[in-house]
Amino acid sequence: MQGGYMNRILRVDLSNRTWTTEELDEKLVRDYIGGRGFGAKFLYDDLKPGIDPLGEENEIIFIAGPLAATGAQSCARFEIYFKSPQTGGYFQSSGGGFFAPEMKFAGYDAIIIKGKSEKPVYLWIHDDKVEFKDASYLWGLGLADTEQLIREELNDPYVRVAAIGPAGENLVKYAGVFSDRRAAARGGGGAVMGSKNLKGVAVRGHQKVPIANNEAFQQALKAQVGAYKGNPMYEMMHTTGTQASELTAVLGMYPWKNFREAPGPEWEKLQASEFNKLRVRKMGCQNCMIRCSQITKVWDGPYKGVWSEGPEYETLWSFSGPIGKAEIGLTVLADRLCDDLGMDTISAGQSIGFAYELYEKGIITKEDTDGLELVYGNIEPVPRLIEMIARREGFGNVLAEGTKRMAEKYNQGSEYYAIQVKGLELPAYDPRGAKAHGLNLATSPLGADHNYGYGSQELFGVPIPHPVDRFAVEGKGEITKFNQDWAAFTETGILCTFASLMTGPDIFSQLLYGATGVEEFADPNYMWVVGERIVNLERMFNAREGFTREDDRMPERIVKDPLPYGPSAGQVFEQDELLDQYYEARGWDKVTGIPKAEKLRELGLDFTLDYAAQ
Repeated sequence: MQGGYMNRILRVDLSNRTWTTEELDEKLVRDYIGGRGFGAKFLYDDLKPGIDPLGEENEIIFIAGPLAATGAQSCARFEIYFKSPQTGGYFQSSGGGFFAPEMKFAGYDAIIIKGKSEKPVYLWIHDDKVEFKDASYLWGLGLADTEQLIREELNDPYVRVAAIGPAGENLVKYAGVFSDRRAAARGGGGAVMGSKNLKGVAVRGHQKVPIANNEAFQQALKAQVGAYKGNPMYEMMHTTGTQASELTAVLGMYPWKNFREAPGPEWEKLQASEFNKLRVRKMGCQNCMIRCSQITKVWDGPYKGVWSEGPEYETLWSFSGPIGKAEIGLTVLADRLCDDLGMDTISAGQSIGFAYELYEKGIITKEDTDGLELVYGNIEPVPRLIEMIARREGFGNVLAEGTKRMAEKYNQGSEYYAIQVKGLELPAYDPRGAKAHGLNLATSPLGADHNYGYGSQELFGVPIPHPVDRFAVEGKGEITKFNQDWAAFTETGILCTFASLMTGPDIFSQLLYGATGVEEFADPNYMWVVGERIVNLERMFNAREGFTREDDRMPERIVKDPLPYGPSAGQVFEQDELLDQYYEARGWDKVTGIPKAEKLRELGLDFTLDYAAQ
């Protein structure tokens, strides 16, 4: 390889404590570029259909993109790939910070881990050495203590650690992997690590990432920085990060009381100007001028003294909207607890909010909740429930399974109130108010993951490829395909989702070409094909696991109940019409929702044809 890549994959087998390295295959690079492309291909090739997500055969794969540690802006993201214990299907989750660049400095583009250790361990990867270190003394500790103790043991403050907390150890279905308080949290990757007795991965390296064509790369980098400065989104993200509930509230899409109402009547208490009063200082990922992260501290009231790096938008919503109460101090505390205990704030908050509605309807009582009164507006139980979930104590053991399994446990029509797709809880956007954004949530192989194909045209008014009426149904299949393919090829870099909206395909292609020297990457049209190839391969992973159109369904509440008031009043999600449009745009079978053989051959995915639509 000419540049961008370190040209090494590390494979680790925890069962017998062995490791090997292999070089990148040139065809793999040209067909999938890196990042998400590599992750999808590795998982499809390595995993047999039907394996237990919490069994030894599952893998947890860490990948750093070819633009990490090159100087490209906003590309310091690591992604993890695994079969999800929460959904039973393909999954990827992304985190920021400094871990991905350090992987590259240590000489690796990917770390693929399988098997199960007999006792708790963490991996210590430093340049050409790999060690299996005892983690028994770390088991049960939160993320802050875990990272500090590992650095102290290794006597190096610059070691980067990606680890799990008690939630991952206890196999909470939505436990995540965290590094420097940055979360790759959705889908249960932390539970996969916990099932392997893998507490964490520590990396340190001293190598330099090569650049193939420095002149072309520097020109592309200059264009990227200029694009940031000329985009109004840059100033918003740089100033407030994603702490801006007003963005969805003004659209009538800020969900309240388990997606029964929108916007929530108290959202003003959580708008960006309120969080600005709590800001201590700004933080950022390696080599990112946006610096969207905020250290916040509560200065008075019942939560005085509590601080966190965040919360970002999803978290401030997930501990306000689902429980019907806006308390800024609670959102900061909940964020801090989830980050340290190691779990996804969206699914944790939604599971708690779901329990509040079940309590209201009498489906569960104090006998089920360990005496806690889950009455809308009562926020007192929330911190205790977060702790109980992470340690699977009492009612927390039920909440740790997520809303889909909770509904299966309690029945009595409770599935109507379980706001999830494929077992993954919906994020903080009511899909009735933005049809393409909602269609992405329905069709993503991950379940309801907004970043899989963010509907920026509807939510931010981005006029690319053209302006969009967010309430319109017509044309949303094509727009959703556009958004998903765009996200797929920028995550080969791995470029941050919000940064991708400011970078654009031409600049991104030039960054990749300059860094790697691969001629094909200079053509944005080639990149679009790669993005479509990745999305289809991910879909075929799920098709092999038995997923069909029936799994691309929104909760009944979203399909049947119109929003009662606000700027999106009267809207529902026109599911069947939208799905038909999407499958047609994709060239997939409308009955099954599975790609047709013709489309798979067109994209060079012949090895998946056994599972193609017939």
